[in-house]
Amino acid sequence: MMFEVTPGMRRLCATVLGMEAVVVALITPVAINLYGVAPGTAVAVGVGLAVACVLIAGMLKRPFSYLAGSLLQVLVIATGFLVFPMFFLGVIFAALWITAIFVARRVEGVTSR
Repeated sequence: MMFEVTPGMRRLCATVLGMEAVVVALITPVAINLYGVAPGTAVAVGVGLAVACVLIAGMLKRPFSYLAGSLLQVLVIATGFLVFPMFFLGVIFAALWITAIFVARRVEGVTSR
């Protein structure tokens, strides 16, 4: 079975990754000021994940990018080890990511019939 990328799925997933990029970029000052994380580490993690979100959002025409996006969700949850509330926010974004994939496939499957 081939993983089919639909236009609606691309749009929804790109929206989730766009919002997620903003949130993970904003963990940088929180990690430095509130959690005492070294600035270099905080910038590498926060900005690095934000850039990854944007890059993966740009590659969503290809099926492998959905696997990369899923791996990114795991990494965002793991940022909770630096900034504790990110455990919660990471799970929310992972749920949005999964929902975007399945809801878009279901909706487009129904409308294409």
